[in-house]
Amino acid sequence: MANIRSFLFIPGDSEKKLAKADASGADALILDLEDSVAPANKPLARELIPAFLRERPKGKRGAELWVRINPLDTDLALTDLAAIVAAGPDGLMLPKANGPEDVLKLSHFLDALEVQGGVALGSVKILPVATETAVAPFRLGDYAGAGLARLLGITWGAEDLSAAVGASTNLDGSGQWALTYRLVRSLTLLAAHAAGVQAIDTLYVDFKDDEGLRASCRAARAEGFTGRIAIHPAQVAGINESFMPSAAEVEHARRVVAAFDAAPGTGTVGLDGKMLDIPHLKQARNVLAQVGAYAR
Repeated sequence: MANIRSFLFIPGDSEKKLAKADASGADALILDLEDSVAPANKPLARELIPAFLRERPKGKRGAELWVRINPLDTDLALTDLAAIVAAGPDGLMLPKANGPEDVLKLSHFLDALEVQGGVALGSVKILPVATETAVAPFRLGDYAGAGLARLLGITWGAEDLSAAVGASTNLDGSGQWALTYRLVRSLTLLAAHAAGVQAIDTLYVDFKDDEGLRASCRAARAEGFTGRIAIHPAQVAGINESFMPSAAEVEHARRVVAAFDAAPGTGTVGLDGKMLDIPHLKQARNVLAQVGAYAR
């Protein structure tokens, strides 16, 4: 299965935005039942989203179709699940997850609802937003040993976390993430790789700043993130392109691999006046693997 570079939020109660969603170019759409939908409109969203899914059966979708449900500790989550699982979403985004135990709980609900709805068992994946409560960052390392078969990736969020801790802002004086949020972002990256799943960076708020978005995405990919959340269709192209290795990176990676292949059994090789060792070979292979992982 190809990695997902871009997850684009679509409010589940907006017929206008749902009608335009197929043309976004995103690898995955997140049809939202949570924060972008007012409480009075959630029943409407629970009608529109299953209809949208059924009109695009699996195998005929241009993008993966995900749904962000309401948090498990509300009385809305089970109503969401009852409305949408039988329509066959590719995955669910779980907001305000306190830890892997919440993903496991959701997995158990899905086991029953997939059977009831005639959906292939285990086909609905889960992406938790794993840093939105004060306790959640302390549980990030536990995802690695939790045995969560449905876990596709781990992502993080700053807005709900800052509200949870009573912060007036999540930015520092330079306009960058404050220390607390840099910390949870780094822990999310490590947690995802420890669990062997995708590391998905959080949204870039200024959807009109394409240059800033692309620079931020390139830096995120260099750190080890594999994709990003988008809040506007204008962000999709920048995210998709920035999470692909450049032609120069691919060419250099091929030359590194070829140099080691030409010297079997050697731990170091020379290339362009520099000495390279096994970590450089691993990095080169990772770049080439990314090309295949994102191929569509």
